[in-house]
Amino acid sequence: MSIELGKYNTLKVVKEVDFGMYLDGEEEGEILLPARYAPENCKPGDELKVFIYLDNEERLVATTLTPLVQVGQFACLEVSWVNQYGAFLNWGLMKDLFVPFREQKMKMQVGKKYVVHAHLDDESYRIVASAKVDRYLSKEKAPYEFGQEVDVLIWQKTDLGFKAIIENQYSGLLYESEIFQPLHTGMTMKAYVKQVREDSKIDLILQKPGQGKVEDFSEILLEYIRNNGGCTTLNDKSPAEEIYDTFGVSKKTFKKAVGDLYKKHLILLQKDGIALAK
Repeated sequence: MSIELGKYNTLKVVKEVDFGMYLDGEEEGEILLPARYAPENCKPGDELKVFIYLDNEERLVATTLTPLVQVGQFACLEVSWVNQYGAFLNWGLMKDLFVPFREQKMKMQVGKKYVVHAHLDDESYRIVASAKVDRYLSKEKAPYEFGQEVDVLIWQKTDLGFKAIIENQYSGLLYESEIFQPLHTGMTMKAYVKQVREDSKIDLILQKPGQGKVEDFSEILLEYIRNNGGCTTLNDKSPAEEIYDTFGVSKKTFKKAVGDLYKKHLILLQKDGIALAK
């Protein structure tokens, strides 16, 4: 077993000292888990899942704290301080994450958040971050299928909508015309693959596509009308924003659900809204 720096490792406790626990790092030697991070009742022989990074003296050290990003991942992190060498980001650990000036797209400012990629520096073997995230995204064609659910990180606003990082590996796009909720850089959420184009670009949507979504929402809409005195002023002429604020779905999904309920003779379409069928 080799230690993975900047990631979680499962290591055995070999001995306890006043200031913590030493873990078996095999060829890397013993690795200190400071006492403040050691679980209660931990003892030699126990195995612990710990995050391994370098302390201020460049020694391997373990922690049970949860970092905001691991090596090979992307995250939106806040700048804690800057000096003549670069910026230092808060990633949830005692030692801040370093971003050299050469890895900044624009000069980073204290208190602001930036999307970065964490990796090991080729020369120093230190954990560092880069705001030039494009170079760390795969250019290969993604093996996704239509409607597949994926985890995304909102990356940046563009003229077309919002770029998003998919599963810490690919870049995708959410089109402005298909977004019905407030988005901002750094948000993490579920999205769905609309299509993987021939040029390998990925289009995303926030609502699950297909009839299953409509059928699910049809039940929600019907229950809403029942609980609202048997009617609602919302209809297919209502603004998309008002529909989303009320139900959290697009106007397209709303209209499909209305059509579905109407065909089943469960609702009546009126000039001033929708009512339950008698």
